[in-house]
Amino acid sequence: MVLIIVGFVVIAIVAMIYGNIQAQKRREGLAELAQRLNLSFNPDSDYGIPARFGFLKQFDQGENRYATNIMSGTYQQNQVLAFDYHYETVTHDKDGTHRQDHWFSFFILTVPAMFPDLTIRREGFFTKIAEVFGYQAIKFESAEFSNTFCVRSPDKKFAYDVCNAKMMEYLLANRDLSFEIENQVLALSFDSRIALEQFEPNLQRLIEIRSRLPEYLFTQTT
Repeated sequence: MVLIIVGFVVIAIVAMIYGNIQAQKRREGLAELAQRLNLSFNPDSDYGIPARFGFLKQFDQGENRYATNIMSGTYQQNQVLAFDYHYETVTHDKDGTHRQDHWFSFFILTVPAMFPDLTIRREGFFTKIAEVFGYQAIKFESAEFSNTFCVRSPDKKFAYDVCNAKMMEYLLANRDLSFEIENQVLALSFDSRIALEQFEPNLQRLIEIRSRLPEYLFTQTT
């Protein structure tokens, strides 16, 4: 019994050391990337970012919310933020209180306009369940697009303007993307921490999405 307990302790220590080494490698890699892209880098935990962008739906879950490994600055003439995001959930059962950490990757681009809320996510089980309870998605002439993505917004015209032919074509070619637009923010999110080598390509994809927003939206809402 003692040997089993010691074995578990050793495994836990090894896992912790490995996790710390991997976290350090990630920080160093993102710092090098930020320097190459002429972006600022902050490896510290920042609780202000989730508060600042609290209107985004991805920031309304759990507690102990913070951003870390933050890259910020001007990228291809756009103001961007890219970071790892953490929140914590707590569950209670007969065995006590259990805390679980959740990690995501976020990319945020600010725009010179105020927009209504719009979310575009992959169609899936939970989005279909939401429709049963009245959270209807906006449908488009393209059946392929409507079957692939769930689009919701209180402003249907704005949704149609955003999901124009060029945007739908791009999203159908990049089906892993989920993003939200609200206020002066375009936010691209992932449901886990993406690999280091995926950061720059996704900054580029964020710019590609921005480039497909019709310019008349900015003149109409300023």
